[in-house]
Amino acid sequence: MILCVVDDDPVSLEALTFASRLGDVEALIFGEAEIDGYVARARRVVHERLDEYAPEAWAQAIVELAPEVVVAPGTDRGHEVLARVAARLEVPLAANVVEAELDGDALQLTRQRWGGSLLEEARLTGTPKLLTVAPHAVDAEPPGITTTVEDFTPTLSDDHFRVRVTRREEPAAGTARLDTARVVVGGGRGVGSKEGFGLLEELAGLLGGAVGGSRVVTNLGWRPHSDQVGQTGARIAPDLYIACGVSGAIQHIVGCKGAKRILVINKDQNAPIVARADWAVIGDLHEIVPAIVAELERRDG
Repeated sequence: MILCVVDDDPVSLEALTFASRLGDVEALIFGEAEIDGYVARARRVVHERLDEYAPEAWAQAIVELAPEVVVAPGTDRGHEVLARVAARLEVPLAANVVEAELDGDALQLTRQRWGGSLLEEARLTGTPKLLTVAPHAVDAEPPGITTTVEDFTPTLSDDHFRVRVTRREEPAAGTARLDTARVVVGGGRGVGSKEGFGLLEELAGLLGGAVGGSRVVTNLGWRPHSDQVGQTGARIAPDLYIACGVSGAIQHIVGCKGAKRILVINKDQNAPIVARADWAVIGDLHEIVPAIVAELERRDG
């Protein structure tokens, strides 16, 4: 059995599409994710104590089903849960896979290494075979089939809840999510201060987008970690990414390379991100962004 782990992260649907290419797949749903049309069979995990994320409990549910292959999205949760499964069963885990095919008793695969700057060809053996799918490696494409969902209650003890989510901090109402926004306005050290992000928020608001930041920005406390775009933050795939004052370290490029178009606003024409851009405006963002905002406001009204 090929089992695909699904939660409410949109990247889960990409993982389902990826898993379906390996053969007959069954989804294991945590939470309220909707997957109708993607697979024929699914099991929704139901347990009185699983109203929030608990990685050891999720891992236990997977182990109980004894699948031959387990596919999970390459998110923080996906990596953590399959790492726990791998440790318990003493089998290898291939992370951030972009291509895979069954080859006898093994999986021949290609995966991202070094923040996506290197592609590695590998052969995965063991039972079960565990892999996570790199975000945005494939597009989510439902084949349009009817999905039958059954409830599944794993056997869980107190030990499975040693690590769990106990509280959530929700974003302000109306705030666009980085992982689903069609436009993301990102800021780096060049924004200059926490207050400087007010300009970016104004621009994002006019475009119906979300605001992100580089790692240095979150380290300085200008934006919360949840706004970080990069290898250790969010990996985004908007129609347009507007990078303001971002130098473009490789860790940041990993996070934004899924964008369909990149517009850079930067004083430094030699900044690494300029080479990755579809368009670049060389100049002071504190002059250019207000001019864009003023033009958008004029057109709106």
